[in-house]
Amino acid sequence: MDISSIMQQAQAMQEKMAKIQEDLAKLSVTGSAGGGMVLAKVTGQGEILSVTIEKELISPDEAELLQDLVAAAVNDGLRKAKEAGKQAMGQLTQGVNIPGLSHLF
Repeated sequence: MDISSIMQQAQAMQEKMAKIQEDLAKLSVTGSAGGGMVLAKVTGQGEILSVTIEKELISPDEAELLQDLVAAAVNDGLRKAKEAGKQAMGQLTQGVNIPGLSHLF
């Protein structure tokens, strides 16, 4: 394999990675907690778009529960976004383990 071929492959991989990142930015996943009483909408890049809370939970008496449910919903959404990123990268690398690459998503 010559250097030119390696450079072409690297360029193609870089272009695919840019496309994957663009697609992940457009992807939206929803994390939930409390049986769907709290929802967190997250992009594939881990940006929180919105948090939806059922009105019954918005009470001074339920503040601690609400805080826990919001954190759980956001973490669920972030976990789903990370999994989507791993799946997209798996398609790019086709199962090849490239050290440090999985930490980009």
